[in-house]
Amino acid sequence: MAGRRLRSSTVVLGGMGLLALAITSCGSEPDKRCADRTTQKTLPSSECRSGGSGAYYYGGKSDSGKVQGGSFDKSAVDRGGFGCSGSGGG
Repeated sequence: MAGRRLRSSTVVLGGMGLLALAITSCGSEPDKRCADRTTQKTLPSSECRSGGSGAYYYGGKSDSGKVQGGSFDKSAVDRGGFGCSGSGGG
C-alpha cells in the first residue's frame, strides 16, 4: 500500500511542476534587439525609438553583428505556454 501512495504523490508533484512551467512561460517576453530590416545588422536601441531607422527583432540571436533565427514580427516568436493566447500587446 505504501508503494501506491508514493506513486500517486509523484504523479501529483509532476503535474504541479508542469502547471508551474506553463504559468511562468505565459508571462515571458521574447528577447528583442534593434536591427535594420534590410541588412539585418544590429543597431543601437536608439534607432528603434522615436522614428529611427531600425525595427525590433524578436527572438533569435545576434552573430557577427547580424540578427538571425527570429523575426521582426513579435507574434511569430511570442513565447506562449499551455493556455496562453498567441496575441500580445506591443
